[in-house]
Amino acid sequence: MEQLKLWGSIVNALAVIGGSAIGLLLKRFIGAGKEERSQALSDCIFKGVALCVLAIGITGTIKAAVNDQIRAAIAGGYAGDTSNPIRLVADLAGENTLVIIVSMALGALIGQLLNLDRAINRLGERVEQLARARFGNVAQGFVSASLLFCVGSMTIVGSLNSGLLGDHSMLYTKSLLDFVAAIIFSLSLGIGVMFSSAFVLVFQGSIALLAGIIAPILSTEVITAMSGVGSILIIGLSLNMLGVTKLKIMNYMPAILLPALLIPLIGFFT
Repeated sequence: MEQLKLWGSIVNALAVIGGSAIGLLLKRFIGAGKEERSQALSDCIFKGVALCVLAIGITGTIKAAVNDQIRAAIAGGYAGDTSNPIRLVADLAGENTLVIIVSMALGALIGQLLNLDRAINRLGERVEQLARARFGNVAQGFVSASLLFCVGSMTIVGSLNSGLLGDHSMLYTKSLLDFVAAIIFSLSLGIGVMFSSAFVLVFQGSIALLAGIIAPILSTEVITAMSGVGSILIIGLSLNMLGVTKLKIMNYMPAILLPALLIPLIGFFT
């Protein structure tokens, strides 16, 4: 029964491995020839992927805000002026903005105290040493791909469906999307993307196995806030890839889980 719950997550992890393998083969083929030409081509692909990641982060943030308003409208709590487009857009900030801000602040504090960024980079360095430094910055590819593949409502809802109903259809759809994404990301981020399959399996598998316990906590409101936090981290990740910032994204990762604690806590007191 437990294996059945994990089936969707296993398929998703295998899709990431398969897509990464294809991407690495393409990278090797593209890299053949003059070193200067291959370096310029690799840099061009990397920057292009970074721009796509930025678009994903911005889109995810907007979706989280819009979903807040849709949820409020269904509950009869939206009091915005729908006849005024400018006012309507201004209202799309979402009512969980404060939860997202607090989650980011507390998440950064927890991540910094635990120094998660240093831990994951040390792990990446060990892998690089074992591989005789053939694969470049493993840690960067691992963190980037893990965040991209595991942030979003499709990950959480799909894993809950697998655990509660044995319905893996949403994770199958996600697997196809991740397969294509893994091909593209591994072209620029290297073998670290393939290693992110382990994080995908652990993260999604944990939600599926614990679905009966955590499903009451993961309300639509919580999932929306978690997606909003994750999308902000994706924006930060893209800015790192473009060389604009040098944020230690891994230190902010605990923030993704905090809305699941903060929103029920706020509901309890209010």
